[in-house]
Amino acid sequence: MTAFQTFILNQNLKLKGSVYMSNETKPDFVKMEHEVLDFWEEHQCFEKLREKNRANQRFRFLDGPITANNPMGIHHAWGRSIKDTVLRYKAMNGYSCHYRNGFDTQGLWVEVEVEKELGFRDKKDIEAYGMEKFTRKCVDRIKHYSGVITAQSKRLGQWMDWGNSYFTHTDENISAIWHFLKICHENGWIVKSHRPMPWCPRCGTSLSEHEMSGSHKDVTHTAVFAIAPVRNADFDILVWTTTPWTLSSNVALAVNPELDYALVRCAGFKRPLVMAKAAIKHAEGEKQVLRLLKGNELVGLEYETFFPELPVQSGLRHTVIPWDDVDANEGCGVVHIAPGCGAEDYELGKSFSLEEICPIDESGAFLDEYGFLSGLPAAQAAPIVFDNLQKQGKLYKTHEYTHSYPVCWRCKTEVLFRLVREWYIKTANIRPKLIRAAGTVKWEPAFIGKRMTDWLQNMGDWNISRKRFYGLPLPFYPCENCGKLTVIGS
Repeated sequence: MTAFQTFILNQNLKLKGSVYMSNETKPDFVKMEHEVLDFWEEHQCFEKLREKNRANQRFRFLDGPITANNPMGIHHAWGRSIKDTVLRYKAMNGYSCHYRNGFDTQGLWVEVEVEKELGFRDKKDIEAYGMEKFTRKCVDRIKHYSGVITAQSKRLGQWMDWGNSYFTHTDENISAIWHFLKICHENGWIVKSHRPMPWCPRCGTSLSEHEMSGSHKDVTHTAVFAIAPVRNADFDILVWTTTPWTLSSNVALAVNPELDYALVRCAGFKRPLVMAKAAIKHAEGEKQVLRLLKGNELVGLEYETFFPELPVQSGLRHTVIPWDDVDANEGCGVVHIAPGCGAEDYELGKSFSLEEICPIDESGAFLDEYGFLSGLPAAQAAPIVFDNLQKQGKLYKTHEYTHSYPVCWRCKTEVLFRLVREWYIKTANIRPKLIRAAGTVKWEPAFIGKRMTDWLQNMGDWNISRKRFYGLPLPFYPCENCGKLTVIGS
């Protein structure tokens, strides 16, 4: 009888004895698990299995690296158990398996945890502390928790080549990614672009589409119905928004040319208000519908913006533009357009050559040229905005509104949209290849494959740059004179 057969027999006898001897006697499973682990180590079971299969057909396993910034959670243990089961099955069928574990050791997830450890509130605290000391703290943290996770994984019973784990912050890994980026550049896929991006004001950086996926929570904001006076006319336009701070950067109003609108005389207001017919329900007190009209009758009208006294609004001509996506399911069928504060507004603004105004800095506070709002965090601006609208006679009403709103995936701060220059990998040319590749994969369960295909079909350009401290350095060197981009590869 082999040592392994003897060991299994003894374990079975322990279980049998504990079951039949007495109801009070229970098997000590934790002790038995340690005995199994000790047996594997003493007899070098993992090493012998690898050696037995070394010359056989290979089975390539790529371990998506676990983030080494905290101990392993139950969801990590679940995933690792599945990976271990697949590898064991393949190995016991004679395959020579690749057992390299990985640790994700750079990025916002590590930085945020170190900030918590040091009691920091934002990027300014990091700059005052010193970038070199901060990054060393990040390295210390990932070294500690990669050790913790390795010990946890061994205790879980996972078989890996634990002495050969890869780390994403190493020169080896960075060189490989630089090689990839150089290939992207040679294919014309690297571009620096000025776009409104999801922006975390606490972390002081933009966030990618992937990072924002599923990163929403139900939030209650104070929404506002504001009034835009129409020039050379005897009526005004009613506008609704859940982000009052963006009214500072308004450059246009959008209506649906085919939607039904109404001119309504509302109690307490001298001039009648234009709103979608379906939005008349939002008008308070006594009201009188003077006439109905289509949205195309409003297109081209010029109006006075909400805060014309702001220096950034000086000299701008504000008009009503057509947009087929406008509806009256929420609000009043009129959308205020601020291309510097939202992706949809930005795309619409490009088609009409609208001015792009970015009102906030990287901490989410208003810039100097924003008058009464200057220096105020956008998240705290609503009461000041309402007060100013009230003084101008442009406030119709406010109300509490609960909706799903994006938050930073790491620190859970509410995200703003900010116009910034970032580096992107363009996806238009590579999307078909990715979709075809996804189609060759056997997905378990099958619906995950459909989810992946749907995501690939709808993904935008990949934002790869972050305005942070501890991450992969981008080897991009644009010429200051001609703009030619040089990308250093390995």
